[in-house]
Amino acid sequence: MDAEFNATSHRHHDWEQALFERRLPRSQSRDGDHRNPFQRDKARVLHSAAFRRLQAKTQVLGVGLSDFYRTRLTHSLEAAQIGTGISAQLAGKFPELADTLAIDSNLIETLCLAHDIGHPPYGHGGEIALNYMMHEHGGFEGNGQTFRIITQLEPYTADHGMNLSRRSILGLIKYPNFIDALTNPMLCGARPASLRQVRASEWHPAKGLFRCDQNLFKWLLEPFSDSDAEHFSRFDTADNKHGKTRYKSFDCSIMELADDIAYGIHDLEDAIVMHMVEKSEFIQDVARPLSEMEVPWLSEHCLTLTERLFSAHHHERKNAIGALVNSFITSIYIREVDGFDHPLLRYNASFPETFEQALGLFKRFVFKKVICRPDVQTLEYKGQLIVMELFEAFSADPARLLPDNTQRRWRTAEQQGQGMRVIADYISGMTDEFASRLYTSLFVPKTGGVNDNLHF
Repeated sequence: MDAEFNATSHRHHDWEQALFERRLPRSQSRDGDHRNPFQRDKARVLHSAAFRRLQAKTQVLGVGLSDFYRTRLTHSLEAAQIGTGISAQLAGKFPELADTLAIDSNLIETLCLAHDIGHPPYGHGGEIALNYMMHEHGGFEGNGQTFRIITQLEPYTADHGMNLSRRSILGLIKYPNFIDALTNPMLCGARPASLRQVRASEWHPAKGLFRCDQNLFKWLLEPFSDSDAEHFSRFDTADNKHGKTRYKSFDCSIMELADDIAYGIHDLEDAIVMHMVEKSEFIQDVARPLSEMEVPWLSEHCLTLTERLFSAHHHERKNAIGALVNSFITSIYIREVDGFDHPLLRYNASFPETFEQALGLFKRFVFKKVICRPDVQTLEYKGQLIVMELFEAFSADPARLLPDNTQRRWRTAEQQGQGMRVIADYISGMTDEFASRLYTSLFVPKTGGVNDNLHF
């Protein structure tokens, strides 16, 4: 039996062995290494270049505007902290189900740390840009790119990325179907004459995986029955929307809740500290509706929490943020999902409906008052343009402009008609600052000498 399998602390289940498997079996064992598979996976994420680059990628506000607010790295660390809190809560409240599901806090922490590594520079501006440029080559979406990084691109192994265990990869699949199947062509605008005329609203990607990675997804689902695998990939369609997948694994459901709490509550703190939102606006849009919703504890205390959130005293605000996060974490329960046999698909972590509506108030407030601000949108548009123009240059003459190691990948991929995907891989891995410097080097006269070390 695999040494990794023996290292787990909980009672073993028949289905776990297959989910500990990696695409590339471990070729060497290390003396005295008693870590379980998910502790190894966490180390691989933490030590990866893709994870480190999150420190220089936009979360909500552009990197460089201030040294205080959250980057994608600090957001991911906060999500990981929340995720381990959710795991502990569920293990305490539902001990039998926790055992059935073999909840592992290292696994949840790994998922939360890695969930954003596929996001390109400049946040959603970069994502729109790459989806537009890749429109005829399979599209682009940040979660689909995360799948590519962990399974192929991160150079921990030669060809298998981080070579994570199957269960860790499954937990990072938020949208288990393919972009080409999910895309509603009616939502894609006509291609304008100039890149400056690309409207973000017309090029939002469907959320899913890239068709070129289909074989890896098939490998991932091998331990599940045909009916479970088929059901897992189902999606809903609507006339004015892209297709939306219905299901995710149990571990992924915890990671997504942690991500939502971190976005709705912690990112709100940035907006308050930087005076981007007014107390009166928060009362009108969040606190007052919340007080009328009959959400346990929250409705009763939301006005008091508002006073502390907008207090001039740092510790008062921190106390309020902690109380809000705690109220959401402690509300989470495990629900059963119809149509599945395998426990990891049959159960999901979930908010009660009132708490989901309450968090929705916070998330919409952050979106409306921060992300939709013209100055933030101006930065997004600028990043969108930088990414599109970089892509245009590289795709015009890849053999001339791409760095050597990327050129080698491009030549191999081009033989299978996937050269554009390699260019998308290269640009999406850039930090905001790197993309900006490269743009300046390529397009601004009198900058960019031969010795400027731009290529990683």
